[in-house]
Parts: sequence; C-alpha cells; structure tokens
Amino acid sequence: MNSTDKPPEQIQGNSPTTLNGNALPPASDYRPLLDGATPSLLTLDPELEAARRIAADPTQPLEDRLEAYEDIFDSEVGDTSLSRARNIERETGLRQVFLKFEGGNPSGTHKDRIAFAQAMDALRRGFDTIAVATCGNYGAAMAFAAKMAGLKCLIYVPTKFQAGRIPEMEKYGAEIIRVETDYEGSVEFSREQSEKREFYDANPGGANTAIQLKAYGEIAFEIYDELRDAPAAIAVPVSNATTLAGIYKGFLSLYRRGKTSRIPRMVAGSSYGKNPVVQAFLKGAEACEDLRPDKIRETSINEPLVNWHSIDGDLALQAIYATYGWAANASDKSMVSYAKKIRESEGLSVLPASTAGLIALISQHATAPLPSDRYVVMLTWRKS
Repeated sequence: MNSTDKPPEQIQGNSPTTLNGNALPPASDYRPLLDGATPSLLTLDPELEAARRIAADPTQPLEDRLEAYEDIFDSEVGDTSLSRARNIERETGLRQVFLKFEGGNPSGTHKDRIAFAQAMDALRRGFDTIAVATCGNYGAAMAFAAKMAGLKCLIYVPTKFQAGRIPEMEKYGAEIIRVETDYEGSVEFSREQSEKREFYDANPGGANTAIQLKAYGEIAFEIYDELRDAPAAIAVPVSNATTLAGIYKGFLSLYRRGKTSRIPRMVAGSSYGKNPVVQAFLKGAEACEDLRPDKIRETSINEPLVNWHSIDGDLALQAIYATYGWAANASDKSMVSYAKKIRESEGLSVLPASTAGLIALISQHATAPLPSDRYVVMLTWRKS
C-alpha cells in the first residue's frame, strides 16, 4: 500500500475530458474560486504536542501512533457548539431554532470530521500517502489531518482554480497537483491515480464513503446529546451531499436503537439551480441527474455548493424522501444577507454558503408554517 513514486508537480493533458458522458469544460472557462472559510485553529494545543510527535513519527510502533492520533482527533475535532438562535426566531416566527456551529473544528468547517477519520484509517491500514481532489475547505482539512498523522498528502486542484486556501494546504506540507479539468474531473483523476499508485483515496464517492458517512453521523450523536431527542428537522447546505447523508444515517442509527422518538426531516439547501440534489427534489425525480457543466457558473459566494454532478447525491435524495424533508435553492444575495443577519443577531461569523440550509428551512416556513418544535441548522465559520 505504500508508494515511493514521486508524482509530477503538475499534470496536464492526461486528465479526463468526460465524466458520466458529459464533456468537461475547458480549463479556460474556470473562474477564480474563493470559498472564504478560514481556520479557527492554526496550531495544536501545546498539551498535545507530545502526541503529535508520536503520531507523525514512522519509527514509532503503529499501536502507539494510533493511540496518539486518536487523542488528537478526540480533542480537536467535533463536539461543536449547539446554541439557540432566539433573534432569528423572533425575526422569522419559527420557534426553537438551534445553530450547530462547525467553526470550532481545526479548519473551521465540518470537513475535519472526515479528514481525520480517513487519516486515521490510512495510518491503521499502512498507507503513507493520502490523495484527494478539492477546491478549498476539504483540502485544508485533509492537509492538516495528514500532517498530524505523518502522512504525505497529495491534493489535486483544477489548473485555473485559485482557491484561497491553497497557501494553507502548502503550509501543512501538502503537495498541490494541478489538473487540466474541473472539480468533478479532478475527483475522477485523483481516484484513478490512487488506484494505480496505491494511495489512500479520500475522495467522496470512493471506496471509503462508509467512513465519511460514519464520521458525519457524529453530528447527529452530538445533537442528540444536547437535545436528548431528535429535532423536528435539520437543515444542511449540500454540494456532494455526503454531509446530509451521513447525518441522516446517524439519526437512523439512534432511532433504531431506541434513543430517539423520531428521525428528523432532512432539509437541503444549495445554490440556485446549480445542485443536482435540489433540482431532483424540485422535479420529484427518483434519482439525481447531472446538470449541464457549461451552465454552471461559480462565484465567490456559491462555490462551496455548486456541482453539476453530486457524487453522493442519490444517498441524500433518498434521505430527504424517507424523512418527508425538502430541498430548496438559495441565491447569492440571500446567503450573504443571512450571513450578515447571523453575525449581527447571533454573534457568529459564518460562511455565506453555509446558510443555504437555513434559507431552505425559513423559506418553507414562510410558505407553509412549520409547527412549534425544535429545528437545527448546520453552519460553518468565516473570519470577519
């Protein structure tokens, strides 16, 4: 499983030109993408420095490295805050809205949950290299998690993407590999390289999807610990939709074990007309259909959400239908507006794109008032 081959710093000409029968747009069509999230934690707690040295040292026994890494994982990732948004309640008329704020994770987003889970799995299974395609947040989380585990991290980024978190990825020792394709094509290419060169494949929709779903399921467990039951609904911003699918599986597990009285309705929000999960739901389709790549245009606001091919979209769509949930679009203007409202009324600086789930929840309430109950919204951090 180990690889000593050094990949080229930039790969051009060999990357995919089609995916699922769709022609990928030329690199010249890509716009600079700035997802805007920034980390809340740049260094480890000093008390964990000894654990970091052990976990990252390949000369140490594997058992000791895994134990040290688990200490870092448990200390730094998850157990994020759940706070009641009383001012949002007053403004919208929707009672008992709780904000699950993922900004307390090392990268400032929920992506650390799957990054650390997969780095630990890679370490346990004897890999020395992790590969992933990204446009921003996930790459930063994966670079940090890999560094803590003493693993090499290869991050495949479309050539024309100017993701604002690339310097951070490099700071943590990741190697950036530019690929002449879009994000979806980069994922496909990263998977191919992982199989060919025996890297650990940390991409969504790959062999390790079960680990990702389980890691996101921890969000459900944390909400249950706070509320002592499932909320009426949980609203989540969706892109590849792995997060929503994982949270659903977490609540499904709690319900089956008799811990909760119900499974919450799953609510998905994404950029207006630019996500297959939302579009499939609005059409009443049984499965997601790829959107036209040439119709997708990213902006500095919607970039974390847009996808013409939602990799775990069918899992999320099934979860929405199974719970009688719903999905809705959110415009850039509305996402910026709600990020401002949350900052001013609730004191949280959030990534505008992460408000898409909240917008989907509130828009439904405005159309058909929801019953008085408890509702949870997942948000991620943005530095002011």
